[in-house]
Amino acid sequence: MSLRTDVEDLWHRYQDGLTAAEAGSDVLSVLTEFLAALEDGSVRAAEKRDGEWEANQWVKHGILLNFGLRSISGYEYGGVTYNDVLPLLETDDLGERGSRNTPDGTTVRRGAYLGSDVIMMSPSFVNIGARVGDGTLVDSCDTVGSCAQIGENVKLGANTLIGGVLEPVESAPVVVEDGVSLGAGCRVTSGFVVGEKSVVGENTLLTPRIPVYDLVEETVHYGHLPPERRAFTRYVESSVGDHDLFDGGAYKPAVVATDVERETLEATEREDALRE
Repeated sequence: MSLRTDVEDLWHRYQDGLTAAEAGSDVLSVLTEFLAALEDGSVRAAEKRDGEWEANQWVKHGILLNFGLRSISGYEYGGVTYNDVLPLLETDDLGERGSRNTPDGTTVRRGAYLGSDVIMMSPSFVNIGARVGDGTLVDSCDTVGSCAQIGENVKLGANTLIGGVLEPVESAPVVVEDGVSLGAGCRVTSGFVVGEKSVVGENTLLTPRIPVYDLVEETVHYGHLPPERRAFTRYVESSVGDHDLFDGGAYKPAVVATDVERETLEATEREDALRE
């Protein structure tokens, strides 16, 4: 049987009432094999098909099973005992792949994938099911949520939040495609897709509820930023702008997207010295 078949069968048993207390060695063996497949990149929570990002529902089921069919245990990390259903990822092989994580707070949960030439600065956190591509920088105070898909050569500025979307299982998670640069303090949530080689200004909120005014195509997008855009936050008049409670009117956030200029791209390139 394939791993996918094993996970799908186990999901049906779980839906029929199987509990962590009843899970035997056969169940734990499937769960552990599944985590290893996430970690080596052979399976992933979402993939791009015919130009659209789609969730792999069985993979999300496997992640949920690792929460539902494992008991809470005490684990040691940095001289502190913490309680969780999963241990943290073993990172002994990062150096062999040219990746590095600075001390005192780079945390990667089991079931996450880190590519080669990745840099994780302290403190930062990568959750189960997330995928961080080759050459990507995860800066200080960054969080990469469960199932989030981060491409290659991405720069996540300091204090950036990448949401996940584990449930509902049919929904694609947050995606940041190859070559994107997110400024410090950005928030990307609720399955938003950031198109490749885009540059996003600091403190920008990207979520499907906020419109993206694309000045290149002269259209409005929801839920995605097209490739090769420079995006930043602006405020537009709200529908309650004339309400008596608001002196001077009310405004709501929006995102404006323009062409990426060469100077902007050059300003976001990382120093080669960081990779030597």
